[in-house]
Amino acid sequence: MQTRRLGPDAPAVSELGYGGMPLSLEERPDEAAAIRTLHAVLDAGVTLIDTADVYCQGPHELGHNERLIGKALREWSGDRDRLVVATKGGSSRPDAQRWKADGRPEHLREACEASLENLGVEQIDLYQLHGPDPQVPFEDSVGAIAELQRAGKVRWVGVSNVTVKQLDAARRIMPVQSVQNLLNPYFRGALRGRLWRKGLLAHCRKLGVGFLAFSPVGGLLAQKTKDHPVLARIAQEHGCSNYRVVLAWLLAKAPNVIPIPSARSVEHALDSVAAAELRLSAEQLAAIDAAEFPR
Repeated sequence: MQTRRLGPDAPAVSELGYGGMPLSLEERPDEAAAIRTLHAVLDAGVTLIDTADVYCQGPHELGHNERLIGKALREWSGDRDRLVVATKGGSSRPDAQRWKADGRPEHLREACEASLENLGVEQIDLYQLHGPDPQVPFEDSVGAIAELQRAGKVRWVGVSNVTVKQLDAARRIMPVQSVQNLLNPYFRGALRGRLWRKGLLAHCRKLGVGFLAFSPVGGLLAQKTKDHPVLARIAQEHGCSNYRVVLAWLLAKAPNVIPIPSARSVEHALDSVAAAELRLSAEQLAAIDAAEFPR
């Protein structure tokens, strides 16, 4: 597994991370199977694990994914010091069906304390604002996270679901190491420089800020990825899955892109990790760039 710089002042991490969310939502595996999956990706060389306090099935179990990851790390026989565990605050779960932004400084302070306890650590490696809250000035939310960093609660900070303008606003308040935004063949705003995320990936690259691509194989559109004819043709040429092809395509986009695919099983997790060894030709990359990916 090759590495990529997480951010200007943060260390290098594996070029593919792992997103823990599906281990705590609907149709999640039992705890033992989830821990086996986490151990498998760690043993394969993944050093960046992403989670959030709201990755759970509802308000009755906030922090489920963080507690699961904390337990898996305590039971893992490898070197914890080489890992970066990233979590997020700034969202809430009013009920099992809804996700709601909550960027109030008091909420972020409480959420950070809960995440520390859930993960079983004294300092969070990477703490990210889950997203802007339209009811709270963005600078107030970012300022609260900056205070948490100054207090030693978190080591590095990042932002998620932001625009170029919001990233620059955050950087005026605190040193931002990473941006976590949606990026896959269906949602290419950060690549094409279009709409409200105009030029975000290129801007991050210029600043040395890591771009953590969530839902990299399509998220809810993953079934379309599995059936896509262009991806299927390239996958057949390499003898691999369509998903692995998409991850290799993302890795080729820029040296600061760090996809964070998710998986509920060891088999699927290791298939994603194998994308680090897949090199697509210029013609194959161009074919994916030119292909239609209807939503």
